[in-house]
Amino acid sequence: MRSVFRFLPVALAAPLLMLAGCGGGNANTSESLQGDPVANVAAAEGTPWTEVVSKTEEGGYRVGNPDAPIKFVEYGSRSCPACAAFATTGYKPLMENYVATGRVSYEFRDFLLHPQDLGVALLGRCVAKERFFPMLDQMYVAQPQFNRTAQGLSQQTLAQIQSLPAPQAAKMWAQQLGYVDFVKQRGVPQAQVDQCLSDQAAVTELTTMLRYASNELGVNSTPTFFINGEKVPSGIVWSDIEPQIRAAGAR
Repeated sequence: MRSVFRFLPVALAAPLLMLAGCGGGNANTSESLQGDPVANVAAAEGTPWTEVVSKTEEGGYRVGNPDAPIKFVEYGSRSCPACAAFATTGYKPLMENYVATGRVSYEFRDFLLHPQDLGVALLGRCVAKERFFPMLDQMYVAQPQFNRTAQGLSQQTLAQIQSLPAPQAAKMWAQQLGYVDFVKQRGVPQAQVDQCLSDQAAVTELTTMLRYASNELGVNSTPTFFINGEKVPSGIVWSDIEPQIRAAGAR
């Protein structure tokens, strides 16, 4: 399974050089634009769209109306500061102003940009689908501490991780950076953690999703967004993305 990391855009031996290079821009929010792009769509009684979560055929997780006229997809890395900036500034208005109405669905697809991302993604998906987005959000909130820990790893530890086959390396990354304790504190038992970190089917799914995004969709950085199947040409902050979501509904 060493071949898993051959699909990563960075080398396992240099895991920390790219933390600031996964995306760019400033994390600024914007007020919602006036007017609605499309009509609201009612959810089933008693079930708000923001709590309707499903796993997609592509391997991502989608929240919102599966038949929403505007489908918003993000390829993101859980260790990428630019992705965290979008999550911490854009997730709330996206949910409240768009997903909640049934007009927009939001799908997150893990993109294994950094070597630690395999283990982190496996743990992030190691919960019931209804808990996927809360766990993702909490990982982004805690990301600065995880990345500081990564920056502080010794060369000896990095060399040890590099020498391991991919599944063992993924587990060691997760342990060394504190992700294992993080998910255990949120109700994931150790036995489930061990199972998820050694889940070959999940590893295959993640690497297949990475290969497809890289080779077929041209994804080479995070976050990368798609609206109704079209790659967003520019912008990684909510103030740039929101007008493009609205424009999609206006066509």
